[in-house]
Amino acid sequence: MHEIPFAKMNGTGNDFILINNMSGAYDVAKQPAFVSAVCRRKVSVGADGLICLEPSGSCNFAWRFFNADGSEAEMCGNGARCAARFAVEQGIAAPELAFETRAGIIRAHVEGSMVRVRLSDPGGLETDVRLSVEGNEIELHCLNTGVPHAVVFVEELENAPVDRLGHALRFHERFGPEGSNVNFVSQADDNMLHIRTYERGVEAETLACGTGAVASALIASVLGRVVLPVDLQTRGGERLRVYADAARAPFGEVYLEGTTRKVFEGMMCVEAWK
Repeated sequence: MHEIPFAKMNGTGNDFILINNMSGAYDVAKQPAFVSAVCRRKVSVGADGLICLEPSGSCNFAWRFFNADGSEAEMCGNGARCAARFAVEQGIAAPELAFETRAGIIRAHVEGSMVRVRLSDPGGLETDVRLSVEGNEIELHCLNTGVPHAVVFVEELENAPVDRLGHALRFHERFGPEGSNVNFVSQADDNMLHIRTYERGVEAETLACGTGAVASALIASVLGRVVLPVDLQTRGGERLRVYADAARAPFGEVYLEGTTRKVFEGMMCVEAWK
């Protein structure tokens, strides 16, 4: 690979490198070292993940989503919103679009910087799971919203040990070799959640996590803490909104909505990954 055109975008604080690979010119999937190199902060472009848009036989495009460590993930809610806007601006799709992911087909509506995506159906709901971590018993709840998530409700979100406890839970044997993302959630207002997320693949707290916001909102709804739709205040200072079709048990169609930002467009030189 030589110079590669790209865009840098973020969705409520999650930042991504996006590449239009509809021509099939770049074989990023076979080069995890390339992904981890260009996602390094300070010495390269820097991002939470990298997204390649590629041809699809049934949708507007197919995506390949890679975490910052080079591993490929099934889904990313904020990445999906950025990919949808990028596709529209690149002329790949109209504002009403659909694209393939490893978690299923994602449908999106793009209106300027505001993007709403319909996620694949959640599964694997488990509530009131108790795990022993660092000598303490932790109560959490689990839901797969395209990728696995654990949700821990806390009273003091600001002082929550997100990195330490998030890391311990992410690698807990309960979640097997693939592990889980971990969300810490507090409820300051009647129908408003505040969230911090430790993301696997990034192996640190991120400023936002779309699928984590969805998992947290749906679990809070199941537990009777909130009524959907619900807003979630992210660590990055922006808000995400989660909708669901209450007429279909347990969730029906699930939507994630929020703003996106195009930070810059450019050309990655070979030295970005060499």
